[in-house]
Formats: sequence, structure tokens, C-alpha cells
Amino acid sequence: MSVQPPTLEAHRLGYRRGARWLLRGIDLRLSGGELAVLLGPNGAGKTTLLRLLAGELHPSEGEVRWGGRPLGQLPPLAQARERAVFSQHQELAFPFSAYEVAFLGRLPHLEGRPETSHDHQVTRQALHQTDSAHLAERAYPSLSGGEAVRVALARVLAQEPRLLLLDEPTNHLDPPHQLEVLRLLLAQSRAGRTVMAVLHDLNLAALFADRLLLLHQGRLVADGPPAEVLTAGRLEAVYGLKAAVMQHPSGRPWVLPLL
Repeated sequence: MSVQPPTLEAHRLGYRRGARWLLRGIDLRLSGGELAVLLGPNGAGKTTLLRLLAGELHPSEGEVRWGGRPLGQLPPLAQARERAVFSQHQELAFPFSAYEVAFLGRLPHLEGRPETSHDHQVTRQALHQTDSAHLAERAYPSLSGGEAVRVALARVLAQEPRLLLLDEPTNHLDPPHQLEVLRLLLAQSRAGRTVMAVLHDLNLAALFADRLLLLHQGRLVADGPPAEVLTAGRLEAVYGLKAAVMQHPSGRPWVLPLL
């Protein structure tokens, strides 16, 4: 069944560390039904922006709104029920099984009630969706980087959020699993959820995203369909990358670096 999430908005968002502004002047609006991908070179501010949108950092200026309400006004438990965050660093100090890690996604829904068969059904389905059901009994610290990523994604799905914010969810994955994860995120957006992912692979972003947001030196310099954002001139200006932008058989842009 599709869901209709509120809109996520940032108004003149900025974040400063000491005297240095990591982000400034960010305006954006994300709604359900589209897959938005955040791009930019290292140090552009992608992870910082994602953490601000998630409420993990407090902005130095501006604000984030979810459904028209300042995000900071939502109690932590309400935030946990509304949004799930996938971090690029998947460290866990305790020897939980992969299943137990995925089940952590159900914790926001267990406040004041015992776990039910439905909670375990949702967890098993999430592991199946991320091709990690066969890892359920494995100790999470023993998993490879790619396996750990897939289990962590299952935790995000088990949370059943209306807002998904993901920082490099294809990192450590082989090409087939990269494609599967992006198909999964696209399906989540088509179910009406609000989805934003940080990616480094320009071509994967171009193939799957409905909308690209390009950060450069803490500023949002482009926001639109892949064909509008990924131009040769912009890639050189932002990444210092000389490239030809071709057309993929799908009709999407395809970036070909020039040696």
C-alpha cells in the first residue's frame, strides 16, 4: 500500500564549524514519489547536508521542516518513526547477529508494547529485499563490507519510515548488488516515500535518479533532471573532470571521462 509522506524542506540552511561554513544558503524541497540523488566532490558537504536533514546536526542558520513543522520540534521517538538514516560507517561493537541488527529497525515501533509476529515478518521481508536473508544467523562483525551494507539497509527498511536518507548506500557493493539496491530505492520512492541518497557514481545516479542535486563548496549549484544537471561544462567546473556526456540506450545521460 502506498504512503503519502509530508514534504521535507530546507530554508536558507547553513552549517558552520568554527569560522568555516561547511554549507550555506541551501534551499530545497523533497516530496514523495521521486528518487533524489545528492552529488558532489569530496568535501562538498553532502554528508553534512544529509545529517542536517535527518536532524542529527542543528543548523547554524536556516531550518529544516517536515510536513511544514520545524524538525527540531518533533520528539526523538517521533523522528525515529518518521525517518530512517543509512550511514556510510557501519560499525557495531556488539556481536549481534545480522537478524538482530535488522530487527533494530523495529525499535521505534516497540515503545510501550512487546514485539509481535508482525515485527518479525517485517524484518524477514527487509532481509529478503536486500538479498541478505541467508545471512540472518551470521555474526554481524564477521560479515564482509558488502554483506554488512545489505544488512544495514534491511534495518532501514524494517523501520518502515516515510523518509529515507542514505549516505553512499552502494559503497562496498559489487555491480549486481549496486543495481539491486538502487532498484529497491526507486521502488520505495514509487510507493510514495521521500528518498534521498548520496552517491559518488555519476552514471548510476544518472540511470536511476529522477532528480539530481549537485553540491560544490557547500553550495547547491544545480537541482533538476539528470540531463540538465550533468553537462560537460558543469562537470569540469565542479569536479575538475574533463568528460563527454553521451546518451545511454535508456535515453539517460552517460558520463565518459576523457583521458
